[in-house]
Amino acid sequence: MIIGVPREIKTNENRVSITPAGILEIVKKKHTVYVQSKAGEGSGYKDSEYKKAGAKILKTIEHEYDKAEMIVKVKEPIQPEYALVKDDQLVFTYFHFASHKPLTDAMIKSGAVCLAYETVTNPDGSLPLLIPMSEVAGRMATQNGAKFLEEPMGGRGILLGGVPGVPPANVLVIGGGVVGTQAAKMAAGLGANVTIMDINLDRLRELDDIMAANVTTMYSNQYNIEKMIPYQDLIIGAVLIPGAKAPNLITKRMLKKMRKGTVLVDVAVDQGGCIETCKPTTHAEPTYVIDGIIHYCVANMPGAVPYTSTIALTNATLPYVLKLAGKGWKKACAEDAGLANGLNVINGRVVHKGVAQAFKYKLESI
Repeated sequence: MIIGVPREIKTNENRVSITPAGILEIVKKKHTVYVQSKAGEGSGYKDSEYKKAGAKILKTIEHEYDKAEMIVKVKEPIQPEYALVKDDQLVFTYFHFASHKPLTDAMIKSGAVCLAYETVTNPDGSLPLLIPMSEVAGRMATQNGAKFLEEPMGGRGILLGGVPGVPPANVLVIGGGVVGTQAAKMAAGLGANVTIMDINLDRLRELDDIMAANVTTMYSNQYNIEKMIPYQDLIIGAVLIPGAKAPNLITKRMLKKMRKGTVLVDVAVDQGGCIETCKPTTHAEPTYVIDGIIHYCVANMPGAVPYTSTIALTNATLPYVLKLAGKGWKKACAEDAGLANGLNVINGRVVHKGVAQAFKYKLESI
């Protein structure tokens, strides 16, 4: 198969979808890989390293889409790329369709086969291609939240872990999945008082067993959220419904109950956000303020640490890339139900329930 690795053009996105090590494994299987010039530069990889691994270097993104049977990306195509996606071309990337109707409509119109990283599943229902970036994003949520709690950044001027004689910050994490767990671990490690919420009692039991003594578990519901938010310094939204829009668990009305300078970090922004006042921001302009509350809603948080993120992503996606390239998407998905769950749009047809529900489109069979 002919595989294309374009350079990411989304603002401040420095990751690349495949490392030179991954290219080497693909080329060993007799596939052809075209890498756009400077695609790996932001992650620390030179064109010469890709050439040495066996890739062919192309100058423009237009050439990438023109030549490739399968495009492997990090982030969803953005508006300048819409017209480049071809009929029947396989595009393998993070799409998060349910939060972005223009993207969904463009991919329907393109006639492409859109296989989304974020809805591929393991037999146990876990999300193998979302987990590595969720691990990065969860840790960065705490890291960035701590930074914006500083007074020069607009925060309350609180050190997350406090010091002897001065109490630490209070941190509320809503969602006990991969993102929430990593965020809570980081906050606890820095010495904060942490509360982590979830609606799954079995998950709360697990977290209660594995977390440090400064982490408290609590069942997630509107009453408990409203009870907790007036006392928090940092609130991290880490709620995910695979393939569907995230529910708004913190509403605009609730901001009035928070202390000025409280920091909100919404890691679910890619899926529409679990904070009603959330809107996507960038690394260049990561925050905005509503009612005195700082909102940090960077949609590609792992893009700030591209070296770490690129290696972690390739480790997870490479086996699937090899399977798709070796068997074609139809056979590969027929043999692997978890991979088939990644199919969102096929030749103009919406085949994922979450996407169909988000925009009231007809759900069609694969």
